[in-house]
This record gives sequence, structure tokens and C-alpha cells, in this order.
Amino acid sequence: MEAPKNIEHQIGGIQNDTLRFGLNSVKSNLVGAHPVESAHQSTKKMQEEMDRRILANTYGSAFPMRMDFERQMLSRFQRPIGAIPSSMLGLESLTGDLDCFGFEDYMNDPRESETVRPLDAHHAMEVRLGLSKGPVAPSFY
Repeated sequence: MEAPKNIEHQIGGIQNDTLRFGLNSVKSNLVGAHPVESAHQSTKKMQEEMDRRILANTYGSAFPMRMDFERQMLSRFQRPIGAIPSSMLGLESLTGDLDCFGFEDYMNDPRESETVRPLDAHHAMEVRLGLSKGPVAPSFY
């Protein structure tokens, strides 16, 4: 008989691995995104739907479906987990995000912050292969 491939480390459906993920806080589980962030996301979603309709009316229904297929392919392409994060340059060029000036362009990249925990490559590969549960990397201390 084959041994199970999943390592269970959840008690009562809640992650209690404090050594890997830190202490859980109730506030972070209850509070949603900032209202400006949620408004920005909904506006971006509506703009993408409108652009999709314009492309369908202009070039036919196959063109937006092809762009969705290309977006799916480019969103899966990533570097192996390690010191250099995947930039997703192809996806950014397809979606037009190269032209946008985001907060990470004029502020620091959040991954380069002093409060970011170092990446545990072994745990990240376990999560990617389905051997372990939890986030790939805990973000902040």
C-alpha cells in the first residue's frame, strides 16, 4: 500500500504552523482590502470587459478568445522558485501593464522590504507539488 502524499498540518481546518507562517491575527482575517483598492480593482475589471466587447465587435469573437488563451499561457510561465522572482514580462506586455505606473515603480518593491521574511524554497516547492499546504511564502514578520 502506498503512503499518502499529503502532509497534514492543520488542526480544525485552521493553519497552526506558527514556525512557518507566524501568528494568526483576527484582524487580518476579517478586514478586507482598502476601499480605494477595491474600487480600483472593480474599475479595472469593468475596463477589461469593455475592451473585450470592443475587440469582439471590431475583429470578431475569436480574437478576444485568442487573447484569453494567450493570457492563460503567459500567466502559467514562471521561473523556478528561488532568489530571482518571476517578472511575468510577457503577461505584462499582453495586458498593457508595462504602460501603467504602479506604486512599486515609485516606492520600493514589497519583496525588497526589511520586514519580508526570506523565502523557504523547500516549502515553496512542497506547496507547488501539492505535498504541503499553506502559502508559498509568508510575506511579512
